[in-house]
Amino acid sequence: MSHRNAPLTPEGRRRLVERCRTRPVAHVAAEMGISRATASKWVNRFRHYGELGLLDRPSTPHRQPTATPARLVERIETMRREHKWSASRIAFELEQDGTPVSRRTITRLLSQLGLNRRRFIDPDGELNREPQRIVAARPGHMVHIDVKKVGRIPDGGGWRVHGRGSPQAKAAERTKSRGVRNGYVYLHSAIDGYSRLAYTEALKDEKAVTAIAFLDRARAWFAAHGISTVERVVTDNGACYRAASPTAPPVGSRHQRITPYTP
Repeated sequence: MSHRNAPLTPEGRRRLVERCRTRPVAHVAAEMGISRATASKWVNRFRHYGELGLLDRPSTPHRQPTATPARLVERIETMRREHKWSASRIAFELEQDGTPVSRRTITRLLSQLGLNRRRFIDPDGELNREPQRIVAARPGHMVHIDVKKVGRIPDGGGWRVHGRGSPQAKAAERTKSRGVRNGYVYLHSAIDGYSRLAYTEALKDEKAVTAIAFLDRARAWFAAHGISTVERVVTDNGACYRAASPTAPPVGSRHQRITPYTP
């Protein structure tokens, strides 16, 4: 597909060649608003290749000495389809077999093959594995902690309620232009996996010190509601939960990290 400012399309090139049969190339080029070199290029291509010479050619070079060999690409595709291995695992297996390939190269090849997502491999978008379920056996057995970052909504509602261009939306934009922003609020939540009893606080950040202080208050709140012992604290791999000192679980509790499953 030619871009909108292209002076010549395949049909225009054909007309150029027809005009150059009886007139000088330079005159025809000036008449059509193109350079003489461009006009000569298409005329010569037509003389050598006929109608096929008037079509656009791919910019890919004929030879690519550094390209990944086709057999290796097929092997990577087979490993991905049959074993569902990640790019890191494929790179490891190839290195063990004496064929080192960087993980970045394998990632690029999988993207070109359309196999960079697990849902592209499995039939009908189904997964060949299920996310593991965490089941609490009793109150306090597992307490899940997480943080949700949400934007502050202006008083009276934002543009989603009143629409773009509304007086409320314009007032919010004027506030931003003056350097005043609503910012974000961080909702720290703790949920008992057995009773589903939840405790939430709206805090100013999601730093490790803030997270551990919230955990202390959450334990006190759970104790006031009959859950005196927290055996296991379950979090994701957020930065505030990976810090060395402030994320130490309460005495008698075990810290368990989980990674959300993404196909």
